[in-house]
Amino acid sequence: MKVAAGIDIGGTNSVFGIVDSGGNCINSGTIDTELYDDPEKFVSDVYQDICGLMEQLPAGSSLEGIGIGAPKGNYFNGCIEYASNLKWKGKIPLAGMFRKYVSVPVVLTNDANAAAVGEMLYGAAKGMKDFILITLGTGVGSGIVINGQLVYGHDGFAGELGHTIIDPEGRMCSCGRKGCLETYTSARGIKQTARELLETSNTESILRSVPPESISSRMIADAALQNDQLALKVFDFTGKMLGLKLSDAVAFSSPEAIILFGGVALAGDLILKPAKKYMEEYLLPVYRNKVKIIPSMLYAKNAAVLGAASLAWNEINGNMSDEL
Repeated sequence: MKVAAGIDIGGTNSVFGIVDSGGNCINSGTIDTELYDDPEKFVSDVYQDICGLMEQLPAGSSLEGIGIGAPKGNYFNGCIEYASNLKWKGKIPLAGMFRKYVSVPVVLTNDANAAAVGEMLYGAAKGMKDFILITLGTGVGSGIVINGQLVYGHDGFAGELGHTIIDPEGRMCSCGRKGCLETYTSARGIKQTARELLETSNTESILRSVPPESISSRMIADAALQNDQLALKVFDFTGKMLGLKLSDAVAFSSPEAIILFGGVALAGDLILKPAKKYMEEYLLPVYRNKVKIIPSMLYAKNAAVLGAASLAWNEINGNMSDEL
């Protein structure tokens, strides 16, 4: 059996797993990223854990490649560069660290790009040549595919739609600027919108029984599903901010579809419908009713691992655009 390893690095936890060429996650594990001040030690431990997973496979199974999705991951040089939510500061040559242990391809990029390749190989974008994937979670990222090719830009950092600005005098972002899309459409942004509406409106809501600091995006979604009017306003506002920026993204890349990925996207129609509504409202007429907004089709439990492993399979098999 030929397999690839997928590793998704997060600020708190990292997940990894073994994936076959058909997109089946055979086994997986997790490791606490926050425990590691030394990235070399992190790489050593993850590699040993991957070896342990390989030992569970049938005799003769071979590891063909490793794909890594990481914040501020640069495809061109294999480095994590100045990731604000990791302990490791500066430029970390993570792919090179893994190459000390293996002779197979090791590919690294950011988590949104990894998810985009995963959707292209195994998910909602299978058969598409032009699409945009938006990750909606703790932060907001994007992977842009044009003519079957991921757009990396000249330095490896193209596609930061989460850090395009909605309001230059708006909310403070972790990047140090104000009004980024991420501050409105991430899980943190949604919680902030709910707190602001609770403070500035008299709308009745079951969320008023919860201490503001304890409100989660899941609570807001659950309330909206119960027709809570304040929670519905939160998602309408979030969808408006997202739809506005998606209309800009459509103008420069004219995609067949926009795929929503990540924890916030699990809210389904609560976010899909207002995002589609406002995107259509803000679009140039030539683009209207041409672009789908659809949810990810990667299995939620293993989505990050599948996305990362797909980077390795894409590298092993060559660019997939010839098959699309």
